[in-house]
Amino acid sequence: MHYEPPSDHVLRTTRKGADLMRDPKFVKGLAFTQQERDAFHLRGFYPDKILTQEIQVRRVLNNLAKITDNLQKYSFLQELHERNNHLFFRVVMDNVEEMMPLIYTPTVGLACQKFGHIWRKPKGLFISLNDLGHVAEIFDNWPEPKVKVICMTDGERILGLGDLGAYGMGIPIGKLALYSACGGIHPWTTLPIQIDAGTNNQGLLEDEMYIGTCQKRISDERYDQLIEEIFTAAKAKWGDTTLIQFEDFGNKNAFRLLEKYIDQACTFNDDIQGTASVALAGLYGALKMKGTDLKDEKVLIVGAGEAGIGIGDLIALAISRENGITLEEGRQRVWFVDSRGLIYANRAGLNHEKLKFAHSFEGTIEKDLLSIVKTMKPSTLIGCSAQGSIFTTEILKEMSEINERPIIFALSNPTSKSECTAEAAYTHSKGKAIFASGSPFAPVEYEGRTFKPGQANNVYIFPGVGKGIVRARATRVPAEVFYIAAKTLAAELREEEIAKGSVFPSLKRIQLVSVKIAAASAAYTYDQGLATNLPRPENLEEYIMSKFFDPRYPRIEPEKPSL
Repeated sequence: MHYEPPSDHVLRTTRKGADLMRDPKFVKGLAFTQQERDAFHLRGFYPDKILTQEIQVRRVLNNLAKITDNLQKYSFLQELHERNNHLFFRVVMDNVEEMMPLIYTPTVGLACQKFGHIWRKPKGLFISLNDLGHVAEIFDNWPEPKVKVICMTDGERILGLGDLGAYGMGIPIGKLALYSACGGIHPWTTLPIQIDAGTNNQGLLEDEMYIGTCQKRISDERYDQLIEEIFTAAKAKWGDTTLIQFEDFGNKNAFRLLEKYIDQACTFNDDIQGTASVALAGLYGALKMKGTDLKDEKVLIVGAGEAGIGIGDLIALAISRENGITLEEGRQRVWFVDSRGLIYANRAGLNHEKLKFAHSFEGTIEKDLLSIVKTMKPSTLIGCSAQGSIFTTEILKEMSEINERPIIFALSNPTSKSECTAEAAYTHSKGKAIFASGSPFAPVEYEGRTFKPGQANNVYIFPGVGKGIVRARATRVPAEVFYIAAKTLAAELREEEIAKGSVFPSLKRIQLVSVKIAAASAAYTYDQGLATNLPRPENLEEYIMSKFFDPRYPRIEPEKPSL
């Protein structure tokens, strides 16, 4: 992103001396000017040398390069985040492609697993069932007066790693860092929340470093009461346009809570809706390579949890919108495989979400994935199973026998849970596959060609959607926004990126892509009468760009204390 010098880039505070130096919003380190050092009683705390932020960035990158372990790199960057907001985000925003794997997937998965062992200081709020009746009080304890985006998890299904309980806090911390770095949301208007309802992970219950409530996960009425209290207290304190994102809840709670609150509050579920949006955008990119239409694809999704069902729903919505057919007719192009095999009509034990995709099927019902692929002959194979390497050599070869250009999306995170690697997809399809993954893979050389696999990272979607919702001050997040976001993202894919085999725009352009998505999302909320930031800006892209968080140091000026 190109930064133009702002004329009013100023922060004011009554804090001074050591008190100021403890607030990461104001800290500049050796970049404090002499005037600021005098005005805020900082003289003597720092050497005489005054450095530019650019030099500080180079020092951070130099020190980061000396660290060989990714978890240690994560900890190094988190310490910087806790100490100096602007410098952290300048490092990330100017080097987003290199930093993203360190502050989010795949490294954040390991960080969550080790969260109690690398814990340093509070960052966000922990709310347990013992806090029932006290949520408003907890929100009053939060030091920032304005909160525009909340990301909350209960830790029951962290990435593809399962129940990590209170260790799941690493996810909302990471997500909100990306809201700021990629979507331009001011970091001190974001709030990570970890809901602690216990954990069914016996290893954590026996871990003396575990920071959560040491009890089995509770799912009775107290859990629902706590969720309701969070929504009620957030709305009372920060207003009904505060965006609340559900993240990494278990399947049962994820679907029912989204269904309950989607028409009551400004909320969405990134695992269901964000993942669906980025997957659909990737499909549009793949179809550009194939020169075919979405309605002509036969999609087989492996994994019928939050991500898989969300993807299926959005693909069906897109097919119905674009071809003037019903949603049910759109669903006929999408099939599912779960842990018990192919989902089909009359199969016993299907829940409501799976029943939508239980189609009539004549023939032998197979349970193993290779036999299902041979029988169903899909043109698109999408993995959301959290089963590492489930797309075997035989399956990849079969997909390339069935199709001239098979679409293979291995979307599970972290890397160890990916259904196949990029190298496997390109090699076993003899370079025919159009591949994308949830975690990043390095470019692959195959028979003289270099393939750069696309990463179906939700970061392409949620920061832009969130920015649009926040700037419009929308009271709801309509499901249609995620279809619009997918179309907008796909439109940003360039020919040179397609030529390299990528179905997504370069992450180097993520901030500008997010602005496009934000403008499109905001426009839809205005059109639907959901936006309260009136009058509507004439040029939404320019307006959103003008409100984008600038990581360069602001001038720090004294604020007169109120009487």
